Amino acid sequence: MNRVRLLVFNAALGALDYRVPEGMAVGPGSVVVAPLGPRQIVGIVWEEDRLPAESVADARLRPLAEALPVPPLRAELRRLIEWTADYYCAPLSAVARMVISSGGALRGPATMTEYRLSGGMPERMTPQRERAMERLEGEQATIRELADMAGVSEGVLRGLVNQGAMEPVTVDCDRPYPRARAGHAAVELNPEQAGVAARLVDAVNEAAFAPFLLDGVTGSGKTETYFEAVAAALDADQQVLVLLPEIALTQAFLRRFEDRFGAPPVVWHSSLKSTERRRAWRAIASGEAQVVVGARSALFLPYGRLGLIVVDEAHEVSFKQDDGVRYNARDVAVMRAHFEGLPVVLASATPALESLQMAESGIYERLELPSRFGAAELPAIDTVDLTEDPPERGRWLAPRLARELAERLDKGEQSLLFLNRRGYAPLTLCRNCGFRFECPNCTAWLVEHRFSRRLACHHCGHETTPPATCPECGEPDCLVACGPGVERIADEVAEILPGARVAVATSDTLNSPERAAEFVAQVEEGAIDVIVGTQLVTKGFHFPELTLVGVVDADLGLEGGDLRAAERTYQQVAQVAGRAGRGEKPGQVLIQTRHPDAPVIAALAAGDRDAFYAAETEARRHAGAPPFGRWAAIIVSSEDEAEAKEAARAIGGTRPDLGDIAIYGPAPAPLSLLRGRYRYRLLINARRSARLQDTLRTWLNALDFPRGVRVSIDIDPYSFV
Repeated sequence: MNRVRLLVFNAALGALDYRVPEGMAVGPGSVVVAPLGPRQIVGIVWEEDRLPAESVADARLRPLAEALPVPPLRAELRRLIEWTADYYCAPLSAVARMVISSGGALRGPATMTEYRLSGGMPERMTPQRERAMERLEGEQATIRELADMAGVSEGVLRGLVNQGAMEPVTVDCDRPYPRARAGHAAVELNPEQAGVAARLVDAVNEAAFAPFLLDGVTGSGKTETYFEAVAAALDADQQVLVLLPEIALTQAFLRRFEDRFGAPPVVWHSSLKSTERRRAWRAIASGEAQVVVGARSALFLPYGRLGLIVVDEAHEVSFKQDDGVRYNARDVAVMRAHFEGLPVVLASATPALESLQMAESGIYERLELPSRFGAAELPAIDTVDLTEDPPERGRWLAPRLARELAERLDKGEQSLLFLNRRGYAPLTLCRNCGFRFECPNCTAWLVEHRFSRRLACHHCGHETTPPATCPECGEPDCLVACGPGVERIADEVAEILPGARVAVATSDTLNSPERAAEFVAQVEEGAIDVIVGTQLVTKGFHFPELTLVGVVDADLGLEGGDLRAAERTYQQVAQVAGRAGRGEKPGQVLIQTRHPDAPVIAALAAGDRDAFYAAETEARRHAGAPPFGRWAAIIVSSEDEAEAKEAARAIGGTRPDLGDIAIYGPAPAPLSLLRGRYRYRLLINARRSARLQDTLRTWLNALDFPRGVRVSIDIDPYSFV
């Protein structure tokens, strides 16, 4: 009898066996529809010997309903799914769900109806119709997507359709993408770039697993260099995946890509419309999509003929997912390249310590670009000791930094101020009674955002309007903003430089690729004099007229319980410093700090990256921390505080006693209340030789928890809150 085993997208069900009806051809990797009770579910056919299931007699098996018209998932991708689930202690079904990430793509070729403004006017204009027509100029999408864009109900848009102000358009869901051409534009590389590019091109042509660490200073032309490897893959009719850490970087990258290859790549990120996701998924699975540029989720797409993976800004923390399957895209990219047998390039000016150690041990091949491209020189870096040169009362910029900003403005040059804190102020309190505005769902203060006139929690999204009087004592005009955010720094710049054109660049203001592209265009056209931004501006942007970078508070990243704080502070400040002097004009960086002698600050000021990494490496080695040891976290949460505490105690009370694994906690998490759930954490420090994942599974699987308790495992954690 022809039976198959299905991996279904429900971890509680496990694997299920089904009968294959006569005339239906399926094999491992096939995506199928199967009955489950009165419902029909999607599943993936898996090898029986790799997926245990409850034994069911042949006579009791139900038949598959249909095989879906998409290419089977390749064996290499199935092995990656298994590895990711095993390494990160995640359900196999949760990882597989990331592969089948566009349900609409599974149903074969199709057309659909989208809508756009017709140019006509409705018989009767209402405020909602007027807003919709204003916001939807030049847009085309489904009614639901257009309603979201316009901020109106679907009924408003259907009324516009009935009135002839909007018209339907039939769209081929699978229309082909423009073709990129390897030889579209000639590129002149310097000798250092040419040597690195030749090695990467050879690796693409060899079509074997080869992990590279592309270690180049900011402005050294890493992108142009690995573009040569992309060209080699295009010549070989292979697909390329380029991972970027931020959606805001996408538009600038797309423009550079199109200039080089004559057509934009296929884009994949969370802001895509459902029709765009469907089209991209099917083109990727069929092999028609040549180059895919995307966020970390693009890593799990079912490429038909992948030949090269590039992880740009590979040190970035945003490659680590902190909910659901808690994977690190940088590390999973290397494993995908391993299973697929192809080269992978990790590009960064400030590589993660783990990546550097892999290069030191010879596992990764290190390719270096130690100089900036062309006439550009690395900027001069200096510190401003805030204990000796403090800002004026009520201000946050030291006099020296204020003078340098004024000089750049007089010269017609651009400046960038970096503070990794969104909003106007991190805390608002009452000067009369001391009341502080705290999030009702999280152990966090509400952040004042004056641009949008709201108090917001940056953890759960809770928002409220600032009241006219104190909620505690009722006193009017007594609320005080404490500490600076980027909006407050922007106000200060406007005060000291009244003629300056100031732009705030954060995830609040650049929250779509279109807004990011508009911001980049304004800077390049010289319409902005001073940029005030968060970590969003530390990477990827190339502004030749930007000659001054000021780090408002370099000590901020060293606070708190982040076990990688020194490394992350170094990376952020070094990256933002790299935005200065990328053209012919020399750049300068001023780092405001109260601790100029701190090792990380001193290394930044001296421009001595090797000394910092050497000291940090020894400290990690001594502590048995990554890359010399392993970290894992267990996070326990519940809406009931007593329930969460009891579950955490049960886990702590049954901890295994092993010589190669140390277990700390449980203790309340730094964010002990998050999104309405009380949280406890345990931290595990294991030797490299320890069977960490097996230990965690055996330990936790032996325990039963109440329905309201969630217990999650974070392997190689980057967040410690």
